[in-house]
Amino acid sequence: AWLGWIPAVIGSRGIAPFDHPYFQFLLILPALAPALAAVIVTDAAYDRARVRALLSALIQWRVGLVWYVIALLAPIFLLFSGQFLTKVLGFSAARVEPQGNLFPLAISAFVMSLFSNPWEEVGWRGFALPHLQKRYTALVATLIVGVLWGVWHVPLFLWKGNPMSEYPFLLWLLGTVAETFIYTWLYNSTKGSLLLVALFHITLNTFGVVVSGVSIIALAILYVLVALV
Repeated sequence: AWLGWIPAVIGSRGIAPFDHPYFQFLLILPALAPALAAVIVTDAAYDRARVRALLSALIQWRVGLVWYVIALLAPIFLLFSGQFLTKVLGFSAARVEPQGNLFPLAISAFVMSLFSNPWEEVGWRGFALPHLQKRYTALVATLIVGVLWGVWHVPLFLWKGNPMSEYPFLLWLLGTVAETFIYTWLYNSTKGSLLLVALFHITLNTFGVVVSGVSIIALAILYVLVALV
């Protein structure tokens, strides 16, 4: 993943030749890396049947309707709650509020999330989480995945011009670790459906660019409260 992000980080600081648009093609690596790593390790350690089982979780749709409602509406509720909390507590939002028509922005975010988030979930929730839960409790396993998942994003904080570069990393990491509890809860409650986890992830990232004025502090507070519950 970092082989895709690091050239973008270097290029964002005007260092040739990494500032050339052709290097943007490498960003396909972060999108595929978690799934690719999971498939390679699973195939090497076990057999092709386990690889098929790993990937088939992406189309595991036979879950209760309530979980679809949660996966699609909970991210929107969290974002608007974060927006409300930001205003009430007087926090400042790190991101600049988008101007004009939000529809193209939403479509762009949706497409990017659709092609990256499901493969991300194959690695983190499809492989790492269930293997860790064989040895540890869901609490400990979630904390481990949450920290690793957060550190995995480090290059984005060094990428000049990327919205995440404006966030305080440690605060964002706290919120991300807390947010991981939601993913674990969805995964375990749906008996390992990566489809539902991916839907939650895609919806959160899509509406995250549409719902403006949300402070990272407010979101971190909300995620910690939800994680405690």
